[in-house]
Amino acid sequence: MKTIVVYYSRKGSNKYLANKIADTLSCEIEEIKPRLNVFLLFLMNIHLGIKPLKNNPEKFDKVILCGPIWMGRFIPPLNSFVHKNLNSIKQLVFVTCCGSSYDKKDEKFGHGLVFKEVKEILNEKCILCQAFPIDLVLSEDQKGDDAAFMNTHLSDSNFKGEIQFRFDKFIETLHKI
Repeated sequence: MKTIVVYYSRKGSNKYLANKIADTLSCEIEEIKPRLNVFLLFLMNIHLGIKPLKNNPEKFDKVILCGPIWMGRFIPPLNSFVHKNLNSIKQLVFVTCCGSSYDKKDEKFGHGLVFKEVKEILNEKCILCQAFPIDLVLSEDQKGDDAAFMNTHLSDSNFKGEIQFRFDKFIETLHKI
């Protein structure tokens, strides 16, 4: 099954995660590039689309879309990618390194609400959604520290323990679907 990882990352954690997935699966990877600074547009609720990709998602059996969730929202670059390629995508897996923890996934800013939105847009084409909350790499002391939370990014030095375990399970699941 031919797979591509397509990602957007502002601070680097989702880029790290996307590369780790692509390396593990030995598949192609491509970055989504917004036309303008997405974060400012996001704050103003303006959505101007993305630059064309080099790869056509239609050529792949499975697209793994990796990117952040901001304030409980499916962010413009990811949303643009999905809507622009809705008819070309055969199967999509959405994966995120995000701020919402598993126990708060269904709250106002939780990743569970974004997963629901992605599934509503793609219907049966969305075959899996997976979150890797940043708190999985924080020490117990750091979990209540907003500065530590905001300044922590996934890296080889902290991608171990629980997050590595969950990543391995995610990869196992990908091989089964």
